[in-house]
Amino acid sequence: MAAKKKPAKAKAKPKAEASKKIEIPEGYFGEFGGRFVSDLLIPALDELSAAWKKFSNDKKFQKELLGLYNDYAGRPSLLTYAANLSQRYQAQIYLKREDLLHTGSHKINNTLGQALLAQKMKKKRIIAETGAGQHGVATATAAALMKIPAHVYMGSEDLRRQALNGFRMRLLGATVSGVGGEHGTLRDAVNEALRDWAKNVDDTYYLIGSAIGPHPYPTMVRTLQSVIGREARQQILKAEGRLPQAVFSCVGGGSNALGMFYGFLKDTKVQLIGAEAGGRALTPGNHSASLTAGKPGVLQGAMTYIIQTPDGQVQDVHSISAGLDYPGVGPEHAYLLKQGRTEYVAVRDKAALEAFQELAQEEGIIPALESAHAVAAAKNYIADLRKQGKKNPLILICLSGRGDKDVQEVERLLALPQEPELPEDAPAAPQFNTVPTVKVVAAGE
Repeated sequence: MAAKKKPAKAKAKPKAEASKKIEIPEGYFGEFGGRFVSDLLIPALDELSAAWKKFSNDKKFQKELLGLYNDYAGRPSLLTYAANLSQRYQAQIYLKREDLLHTGSHKINNTLGQALLAQKMKKKRIIAETGAGQHGVATATAAALMKIPAHVYMGSEDLRRQALNGFRMRLLGATVSGVGGEHGTLRDAVNEALRDWAKNVDDTYYLIGSAIGPHPYPTMVRTLQSVIGREARQQILKAEGRLPQAVFSCVGGGSNALGMFYGFLKDTKVQLIGAEAGGRALTPGNHSASLTAGKPGVLQGAMTYIIQTPDGQVQDVHSISAGLDYPGVGPEHAYLLKQGRTEYVAVRDKAALEAFQELAQEEGIIPALESAHAVAAAKNYIADLRKQGKKNPLILICLSGRGDKDVQEVERLLALPQEPELPEDAPAAPQFNTVPTVKVVAAGE
């Protein structure tokens, strides 16, 4: 009898290789962010990172900061239904009233948190940069409260058009330096503040004003401003029983927008729309719309979107608003744009001026010129929906600041002969680096 053949052994299946985890360096949002700074500043940034990790998770620190927000800054800020503007624009429009906070803008959320941190770190001096002057005023305010001397750098051109805020800072006890020559703006102020910090790292705290710069600043500032979105989400649900169709904020460096957007990031049906400074036109030297018309590059310590020349030099920029007159943007905005979660539109000077006046005349609210860009973007969005037959959308706008600081400049601008509209060059499609897209933000919560 023939021997039975042994059944052939099944071939072993090749072992599946463990999926490689993409390691994202600390301080990055995808490929954006990081630390591109002088070696002199690395120890100071490491010290700041360690202090932030320690105190931001400390319940005593959190309780102290919450007390400052509620009893000193005036939080929670109101949510106002803009009935007259709603009728004019044919929508349901709510305004998140950061303009009603102490010092007149959202900037106080950040400066109270960072000044408290500086106090815990036993720093003897605070420095800051400012564009429109609101961050400078908020820094001088927080520094006075904490009894820490403050020195604020401001572009000479910004100091001219925001002279009132320059005086307010000095009145609060801060030293104010105009920098950058006759046409100096926010970029010059940031550069000068970084130079100061490099020379005085041991005893000086750099209180940066937006979600820009080297790690850990973008994460710190966004975290401190995220109170805006948390409140706004709760308030709109209480008022309407549903979430808005779209949320609007102005974007320069982008701190108020990140703060507002963070409350709605997981609500994927809510459109998050940032209003950049479209200036006179999307042509070189006439705008400050980094995300709409810029390209990836390194600016003041971080990889982000910047407005640059073909050979990679930072381009001169323009905006009617001092707070948006900046050639870059916070790196987390660049990340969110690439992920497709946020959108950005460029608002022309003329449209922002019109929105500034319309909000004042319809609601008795004079907004900051920065915030007027968000109102104008919402107006255009509603008009586009109406053309598609979609009516009466629920809209939420972050009113990041009040317009006292801008009244004289607006008066001057309205008295000028009306300039002809410049032709609009279509911006190039967003250009991204070749680094793989990632879904995890290493810079963290």
